[in-house]
Amino acid sequence: MRIQISMTLTVSLALLACGRQETETQAPPVPEPVAETTPQPIAMPRTPAPEGAMVYFIAPANGAELTSPVNIVFGLKGAGVAPAGIDLPNTGHHHLLVDTELVNENLPVPANAQSIHFGLGQTETSLELEVGTHTLQLVLGDRLHIPHDPPLLSELLTVTVVE
Repeated sequence: MRIQISMTLTVSLALLACGRQETETQAPPVPEPVAETTPQPIAMPRTPAPEGAMVYFIAPANGAELTSPVNIVFGLKGAGVAPAGIDLPNTGHHHLLVDTELVNENLPVPANAQSIHFGLGQTETSLELEVGTHTLQLVLGDRLHIPHDPPLLSELLTVTVVE
């Protein structure tokens, strides 16, 4: 009985090995080509910009030479200021872009050292800037920090910080 089981096992293993050799010499199947797609960013619902609204700098003036800290005063015409999270018609809050630009108007303005949020409804700030030339731009964001549609952007302001 042991011999018969051993023989059966040996024959089975031999057949398996033969079968494996046949499949190993065959070319592997070629995968079907997959169409490459670029993932599309998720667009968030945007708040309509009030007709005729604009955001601008009251101070400093474009081209100004200043010392740090730089006092910056924001202006807004045709809309109101409301803190982030507050959903009131025709309102928003300021974001200050320093040496950067708005990357995607369909997403919330990022919060970092170059994209400064004023989500409490502030309309001015004092900002430490290194010596050199800097660009500043204001963006009005809705309650979720998303730029309005169309975006309310100030003119690009260039200032130079001197010692």
